[in-house]
Amino acid sequence: MQYILLCTAVFLPCSLGVPVPLHRGPWSSHDSEFIETYLDKFFPDIKKSDGHSVEERFKEMQKFFHLTVTGNLDQETMKVMKQPRCGFPDVLSYSTFRGNPKWNKKFLTYRIVNFTPDMTRQKVVQEIEKAFKVWSDVTPLRFQRLGSGNADIIMGFAVREHGDGNPFDGNGGILAHAFAPGPGLGGDAHFDYDELWSETNRGINLFLVAAHEIGHSLGLAHSNVGGALMYPIYRYQNPATFRLPRDDRQGIQSLYGNFSLKH
Repeated sequence: MQYILLCTAVFLPCSLGVPVPLHRGPWSSHDSEFIETYLDKFFPDIKKSDGHSVEERFKEMQKFFHLTVTGNLDQETMKVMKQPRCGFPDVLSYSTFRGNPKWNKKFLTYRIVNFTPDMTRQKVVQEIEKAFKVWSDVTPLRFQRLGSGNADIIMGFAVREHGDGNPFDGNGGILAHAFAPGPGLGGDAHFDYDELWSETNRGINLFLVAAHEIGHSLGLAHSNVGGALMYPIYRYQNPATFRLPRDDRQGIQSLYGNFSLKH
């Protein structure tokens, strides 16, 4: 449940493009703490109890992000680890949650309980509505926004620790998270209030993040396919030309079927 990879050119002092280590030899205590905290949060399925050393788990993380698997905390790896992202743990390919939880109905309701001051309420409603449409366009699912009362999916903006055991970390870092389908918090999506949200490429695009989090709300976990919407690292793209990638489409249709079944 819990993603931004900015498209910038990094010029490294190496003509062959080999990642430049930030250090050679053993990690410093500061680097080790940073690395282990990151792995425990975003790659919890690679357990130390299974006999994997921190170094082996670190290489698995590099492999997930299609980085050069060096085992070194090089500039390429550090850049990825520092990017704002979804707070949900990472897995491989398109994937559903363990046990394949999904909604047992095709008509779902959602409610936005509060708003960001960065956008008008009308804009927030419009961008989230468009985000739901990404998924209804390729499945039999239908969504309706409620202005009050109980809803299947509760959405809102929160600061730091907000009662679900998954605190936000201020501007940058974790942007949002969402819960798999189920009772209680199941399906709910939370956005970090401290980010600068917008409907453009200024700050963080709400539509793109909301569409990703709704994927979690519907039962999709993360993908390691770089162009997928469910990839954990956020990349801006023009919402006007956005089309749901094949990996995400296959994932959601594995849970709910094809959109053609509506008719």
